[in-house]
Formats: sequence, structure tokens, C-alpha cells
Amino acid sequence: MSDDRYPLMLSMAGRRAVVVGGGQVALRRTRSLLQAGAHVVVVAPSVLPELAELPVAVLEREYRDGDLSAAWLAHAATNDGTVNALVAAEADRNRIWCVRADDAGESAAWTPAVTRHGEVTVAVTSGGDPRRSERLRSAVALALAEGSLPVRPRRTGAGSVALVGGGPGDPGLITVHGRRLLAEADVVVVDKLAPRSLLADLDPDVEVVDAGKSPHAHNLTQSQINDLIVSRALAGQRVVRLKGGDPFVFGRGGEEALACVRAGVTFQVVPGVTSAIAVPAYAGIPVTHRGVTQDFSVVSAHLDPSQPGATVDWDGLARGTGTLVLLMAIAHLDAVAAELVKRGRDAATPVAVICDGTMLTQQVLTSTLGAVAADAAAAGVQPPAVVVIGEVVRLRELLGPPAVETGVVETTVVETTVLKAAAAGATAAGATAAGAAVAGATA
Repeated sequence: MSDDRYPLMLSMAGRRAVVVGGGQVALRRTRSLLQAGAHVVVVAPSVLPELAELPVAVLEREYRDGDLSAAWLAHAATNDGTVNALVAAEADRNRIWCVRADDAGESAAWTPAVTRHGEVTVAVTSGGDPRRSERLRSAVALALAEGSLPVRPRRTGAGSVALVGGGPGDPGLITVHGRRLLAEADVVVVDKLAPRSLLADLDPDVEVVDAGKSPHAHNLTQSQINDLIVSRALAGQRVVRLKGGDPFVFGRGGEEALACVRAGVTFQVVPGVTSAIAVPAYAGIPVTHRGVTQDFSVVSAHLDPSQPGATVDWDGLARGTGTLVLLMAIAHLDAVAAELVKRGRDAATPVAVICDGTMLTQQVLTSTLGAVAADAAAAGVQPPAVVVIGEVVRLRELLGPPAVETGVVETTVVETTVLKAAAAGATAAGATAAGAAVAGATA
């Protein structure tokens, strides 16, 4: 095929397109035309049921000369080369562009492999080799989705805010949509636990504002963060508020969304993989497991349970049997553990404290509710950490992720004798149903 082809994007909205054929190729071409807003007429003796259900005009008969009347574009998509040639000939006589599905060399027009991401459309052709075009299209689509191509628009317009959940730590666990919005941002307001390594891939002129919060140390107050994202958006900039975990799980994303609503700023929320579930999973601990527990609770434990302002129903959590996942609990781990034991949770309940979850530096301390505070203090455990309380912790001995699968080179800080015995299948008095389940699995 010669290189005398002229690439062109066509606006088909409201324009007539004729597809001759009723099989899979015709179905694909018709769907694409409908997405472009075309008025589609299909000519074929029989059509696939999926094609017949589309909002198109179907002429269930053989193609006839004159069927392309008033068309702007034609597709010859039958499995009969003679019919396709007749369609192409009529199109040529009437100066209508025609795509032949069976013979690219005899075609006057070609359909590229297309990928779209937001306002970016990429069309790929490769000398009549559709398989090569599709492979190239897929590679470009992945790069666009990951934000590794320069997709940030340079035009000015209405600003917006995206509240993006960055996931539990590993930068690979951010969503595809969140990654692309980050690549398109003019301003990124980033939290302490967000996947900060992604910032290195931003364009040099992107403004990065560190809004990281640590216990008793805030770079920006929440009110200042709200004012910042709103003011930047009102100035016409695309703002990404990059958070760790999920914006609406102890991330104050709701407050920031309300600030946008009050200011009339367009915003969107991009969910993130919350550390409450992902971090235990990376440590080999499912928060629910059949035969062990059917429910779990996620609790912010940044306040001492005995202090005014603590609204957590510790009594209900202590009396329940479900898994407890505590976030921001390290500072008051002794008080929380004591409160749960005092209100009825067995002091022998297994506990895991997972530091730097999903990261290469992940460490896991396993203990019991009665001993975990002392064990964590002795091991020098520091936040960020996720605390898991419940019988599911025993499953870690079987499900702990191998480094080859997760990339995590994990260090077990402390592991008490009671958990090792249970995971090995101990039948001593006091062994729980979860311990028995693990023992049965290892038998």
C-alpha cells in the first residue's frame, strides 16, 4: 500500500452512513458510527440479533445499486468480495468515501484502531495490517490511562477539583482514572500518606502543594486546604487533591466536596483502595472469611476511648465477634486494647499490627489483644500502621504473601507463641474456630 493517504477526522453527527453487511464486522462498524452520532442504514439479507437491536434502519435484502444515495460514508462489510466491489464502485461514482472490510488495498478509506481518553483521541493505522494497529492502539491506550504520555491540556477554561484516592501506599495501586487525572493536573495538593513517588512524573510546571498532616503537626489546616483547592479551581486550574487510601474513608473528602459545592466549583470523586482492606490483604489477612467471621468494622482510633469526644461504640465492638480494623491507633493502642478487654473482648484474641502496608518496607507484628500494646512498644512500632483484631489474623500463616507475588519484602517484627501454635494446628484448650480451620487446611 502506498503512503499517499491523508489522515482525517470526520464529524458524522446527523449524517447518513450506509453499512452493507450484517455480521460481526458490520456490527462493530455500526456501533462506532452510532457513537459518532451518525444516522446509520444497514443493508443485508440477514443481520445479527445484536445489530437488529441497535437504533438503525435495517433493509433486510440484498444490496442494490442506489443504496448509497445521500450517504456521506459507506462500509462494505459483507463476506462476498463481489458485493463489496460493487458497493465500492457505486461509492466511487458518487464521490462517497467507502471502507472495504475485505481488501484494504482496494479501499478508498480505512478505519483505524481507535482509543479515547477524555478529549484525546488516537487513531492508528499500519499499512493495512489491522492486528499491528490493534497492538499499537492497546499500547497507546495503556500509556494514556497510566498518564505516562503528555496528556495535560494547555488550554484555559473552567477549573475543577478531583478528589483522588491514591490507595494504600504502593503507587501501583492507584486507580487508572486517578493516575490519568494526576497527569492532567495543573495543581496537586498532596497528603502525607499519598503515593508521592508519582509526583516525579508530573510536568515541571505543575504546582505541588504539600498539605501533609502528622500527629500534632499540620502543614495546612483543613480550612486552608478547602480554600486552596477552591481558589485554584476558580482561577481556571485543574486541581487534584491526592490522598492516601480513599477520599471518603477518614480522608475528609466529604468536607472538601462540600467546600466545592458551596463555591460552585465542579468536582469529582475518584475512589481509592482503602488501606483498611488492602493492607491486611497484603499481609495475608482477609478481613472476612467463611466460617470465621461475616462482618468487619473500620474504626478511627486517633482518640483515647476514655476521653470526651470519642464517639466510637467500643462496647458494641467489644461484644461483637467481627473483625476490627483500626486506623490511626498506634498512639492510643494501649488504651484501645484495654478498653476492648474491659468491655468483653477476650484478651487472647489475635491481633496484627501492619506498618508501611503494601510497601517494600512492610512489617507485621502479630500478638494478642492483651499483649499487643507492650509488644508494639517493645518493637518500636511507628505509624502509619493498620491494626487488625480478630480470628482472621490466624490465617496469615497460610496466606502471608510471598515476596515474588507482591513485591513486598516483609519483616515479621514480633510473633507470639499463642499464634504460632494456633497456626500450626494446635488443639490445646482455648483454640478458636479459626485456629481449627487453619489446622484443617494444613493437614
